[in-house]
Amino acid sequence: MAHILHLDSSPRGERSISRQLSREFIEGWKRLHPGDTVVYRDLGHNPPPHVTEAWVVGAFTPPETHPADAQAAMRLSDALIDEFLAADRYVFGVPMHNFCMPSTFKAYVDQIVRVGRMFTREWKGLVVGKKMLVLTARGGNYAPGSPTAAFDLQEPWIRTIFGFVGITDITFIHAQGMTMGDEARAAGLKQAREQVAELVKSW
Repeated sequence: MAHILHLDSSPRGERSISRQLSREFIEGWKRLHPGDTVVYRDLGHNPPPHVTEAWVVGAFTPPETHPADAQAAMRLSDALIDEFLAADRYVFGVPMHNFCMPSTFKAYVDQIVRVGRMFTREWKGLVVGKKMLVLTARGGNYAPGSPTAAFDLQEPWIRTIFGFVGITDITFIHAQGMTMGDEARAAGLKQAREQVAELVKSW
């Protein structure tokens, strides 16, 4: 049995394409693997706090010296890290915002990627043997070889930061062209949904 952490980071509700895709994958997965467990976190509607000075004090000074605000910052960060590390697999819904990701997703990553918990001071990743699926929605088309491929800062950044902590088995499904007209939107969504349906059977 697998334990999955399912995250959504879109500020939208039912209109969110990334939410639709992540939900479709999880629903399909649960039909095929009813014994697996899923924990859900909604970063878009319940965003984690950004890193503060208290967080920095907590992360980089001895625990016995922490003032109350640093202790509180570390309790939240530790809870998010514990939840992350408890999972075997990850399913993330992440829309593209300004060629990258929503600030809520970046704030979440900043909360969990901590030295001593996710990587060592020698830059060795501590999160190994896990798999990740990232489902994105993009207004344009940034497919490899396209004229705008270089604008895609989202997939390279996600691969880099999670690869840094040890997760290298990462699959992306992109819904491209969501604001490029009805025809492009329908084609991009159809392709993404077909990829979701196929991956459910083999992931």
